[in-house]
Amino acid sequence: MHIRRGTTLALAALTAALLTAATPGAAQAAAAPTATPLSLPAVSDVVSAGDRVFVSGGPSSTDVVVASATGAVVGTLSGLPGPSDLLLSADRQTLYVALPTANAIAAFDTGSLVESARYDTGAGACPSSLALTGRYLWFGYGCGGWDGNIGRIDLGRQPARVTTGLDTGSGFYGAPLLTAASQNRSVLLAGQPGLSPASVYAYAIGTGGVLGPPSTNDFMAIGSNLRDIALDPTGTTLFTASGAPYEVQAFPVAAISTPSATYPTGAYPNAVEVSRDGTRIAGGADASYDPDVFVFRPDGTELARFELGDELSSGALAWAPNGARLYAVSYDWTGAHPVTLHVLPVPAG
Repeated sequence: MHIRRGTTLALAALTAALLTAATPGAAQAAAAPTATPLSLPAVSDVVSAGDRVFVSGGPSSTDVVVASATGAVVGTLSGLPGPSDLLLSADRQTLYVALPTANAIAAFDTGSLVESARYDTGAGACPSSLALTGRYLWFGYGCGGWDGNIGRIDLGRQPARVTTGLDTGSGFYGAPLLTAASQNRSVLLAGQPGLSPASVYAYAIGTGGVLGPPSTNDFMAIGSNLRDIALDPTGTTLFTASGAPYEVQAFPVAAISTPSATYPTGAYPNAVEVSRDGTRIAGGADASYDPDVFVFRPDGTELARFELGDELSSGALAWAPNGARLYAVSYDWTGAHPVTLHVLPVPAG
């Protein structure tokens, strides 16, 4: 039985420090974690542009909260219909926001916070997941009921061209989870959430943004109830967080069959994020009275662990570009505590 917790943030910060210090082989963080309550009803995603951090409120919200690198709230992108998945351009100057309830994707300047574009993805699309490879902005879409698929926005055209229905055989139940690599524009991955066993599809991106026939994982290799996926910067290693097994798994993209490495998180892994330089992997879990966030080297060595005090939201981890901080967003299912942005200083090494 999954027992939820209601500990205070002050106790959570103390527990995090004690856990990190007591873990054999784990280095202590240089500074204590901080926690900032946010005026959001729920949380969908978090990304870091370096000097600013963005947190979206999901389908029931109209806001994206803007915070400083240290977690202080500095602004809000308001009046948005259900802001969900967030994505930054390679230069971190543009923030893309999926708006599934409006069948659209919005683009904002991360400096001025002014909306610079809005792309219509078509009636009934419900775009919910974003990925970027050069000029192509990819979106996983679907409103539920075996209508999931992949779309593409060609940002290199003026006006930008939107194309949908790019996958012709995978049969996604709902909007697939997408991820791409920062240093490899030739691969796109799409995960199928909500089904067991879970599946991840790897596509080669050809000339003109054409997706080649996908390859997929061996049966049961991923586990069940996929919650999050990530790619290393070179696009050669897939990382998965599923409800089971109780660890983040790494697989070669070329053969998604046997894990090349595992990263123990305890019960119900629900988030994974790779640092910009690929030297550290953050994994999260929907834990109960246990640490929520873990930091590993690629070889599996644990560097740190953190207790948030409430539940880590699925996929709500983001690295600062320099790798010195990890951002995590928690929520309290009882509503007793607000959505909270945690700034987690990560030890070097």
